[in-house]
Amino acid sequence: MSSEAISVRAISKSFVRGRPVLKNVSIDVRRGEMVALIGASGSGKSTLIRSIGGLERIDPVKGSAILVCGEFVQKDGRISPSLGHLRSRIGIVFQQFNLVPRLSALTNVCLGFLGVTSPFLGSLGLFTHAQKKAAMRALSRVGVAEHALKSGNQLSGGQQQRVAIARTMVQKSEIIIADEPIASLDPGSARRVMDILSDVNQQDGVTIVVSLHQVEYAIEYCPRTIALRSGEIVFDGPSNALTPQFLAELYGEESESLFLPGMAARNSRAPVQVTAAAAAAHVNAAASLVQVAHA
Repeated sequence: MSSEAISVRAISKSFVRGRPVLKNVSIDVRRGEMVALIGASGSGKSTLIRSIGGLERIDPVKGSAILVCGEFVQKDGRISPSLGHLRSRIGIVFQQFNLVPRLSALTNVCLGFLGVTSPFLGSLGLFTHAQKKAAMRALSRVGVAEHALKSGNQLSGGQQQRVAIARTMVQKSEIIIADEPIASLDPGSARRVMDILSDVNQQDGVTIVVSLHQVEYAIEYCPRTIALRSGEIVFDGPSNALTPQFLAELYGEESESLFLPGMAARNSRAPVQVTAAAAAAHVNAAASLVQVAHA
């Protein structure tokens, strides 16, 4: 088994009129790491995230490749034919949550099972009782079990993002790539989402790569940070090296948008924990909730 969860080899990406968004980018992320991607708007963070997930095709440069769990996502500008199978090992969390608004939180989490259930039954929302109980456990873990029967459009932004993370949990993703998952959230909700991602990383050993616009969160939650500027890697190292002075050297005036003065990262935080009694109560209640949801 490869020690690298993600291997990006000399990739570039250009869009309209040939403007390069990524320029000869290479990174390796080891299994179990939690890594932040930072950079000002237009630095290439989202394009790199989407390329790793196979959602963006890299330029056809010979020798360029992206591998996840030792398997090719794409190579020389061609998406791997086996990407559909590989995607079940990759959980993707977007800034805009990507829930189905009319479906309940519970059903949205169950959509994480589509890779292992009948496409016909999944399209009808007909998931097994065991799958619904697993979804309830995931909702309990991210702290929104009481909202299981609410539709996606009835949830706050922070609650929707937690449901999206719960969906990757039932998918049993080995890797989670998150594209600015807290950019549109208030500070309290943002911290809660980062707490959950950190817990999944530490407790489950899931590899996480998260793009962030707020450097404070990278320093607090991610031991390693990769900094992009104009499509190139300008730093790859320990997050605690990202002082305001160092960021000013990397980004100049742009650093002011990345590091907010006076918002020093806190060194401690309350871990996300669910007591055994509470978890058991949510699981025991899953059957009745499921019945109500599909009555």
